[in-house]
Amino acid sequence: MAERRRRFGAAVAVGLAAGVCAGAAGCSGGGAAAEDGRAADPVETLHRAADALREAGTSKARTSMEMATGGTRVTIRGEGVYDYRRQLGELKVLLPQDPSGAVEHRPITELLAPGALFMKNRGAGVPDDKWVRVETATLSDGNLVTGGATDPFAAAEVLRGARTATYVGRTEVAGTAVRHYRGVADLAVAAADASAGSRGSLRAAAKGFATARVPFDVYLDDAGRIRKVRHRFSFVNGRQTEAVAVASTTLLYDFGAAVDVRLPAARDIYAGRIAED
Repeated sequence: MAERRRRFGAAVAVGLAAGVCAGAAGCSGGGAAAEDGRAADPVETLHRAADALREAGTSKARTSMEMATGGTRVTIRGEGVYDYRRQLGELKVLLPQDPSGAVEHRPITELLAPGALFMKNRGAGVPDDKWVRVETATLSDGNLVTGGATDPFAAAEVLRGARTATYVGRTEVAGTAVRHYRGVADLAVAAADASAGSRGSLRAAAKGFATARVPFDVYLDDAGRIRKVRHRFSFVNGRQTEAVAVASTTLLYDFGAAVDVRLPAARDIYAGRIAED
């Protein structure tokens, strides 16, 4: 059973991240001077970004995951809510249409939890009323890419591994004044400093990605909360030998929003055979 789940986890990564295209066949500096004390030590500021989200409690989130494969660029989009104290979230993830436009995919409901990803409407022979549960520590990318959306709190915890970072300057995200930072994180370092709920997944990603180095751009508001973060991952999806570059963007807004995420009961989790995509 465990081996079958691991194989399915790899299949999900291909199906959500790269398989949708099957039919189509270092730290950069920015150079702005620090404007105030908060910008004086970018690395320490970014190490605290996940803690600032936990203090905020909850928010709404939008995600996008862009990749190019087979000569075609696709984007997977998600939208939902997240509870940072409980590390629970719910996203509706929308796959792009097939290149011909003939197939329109139903939104996939994803529940994000410490160490687990639950999916409904995944397909692959799973009944419509059942959930699939995947242990994220068994996935080669730790679910930073597999689900077609990066877990918002995991995205913040990646920044705990920031080794170098530069303060670029002030700007706005969706009308909110923010500070822009750019740098490179190390997934192995992030895993060592992450919360217990994220540690196993980040360790898996550090070992499974083509490189543990993750370039990023992040925008923090005056409370130190992430408003936008963009990571650039590199992974091998199992169907090809060359690494695939993936850009994952997470937007956080409406902090303090009502969030009520309930994980499925054991009877609602599919335990049968899962078809390969």
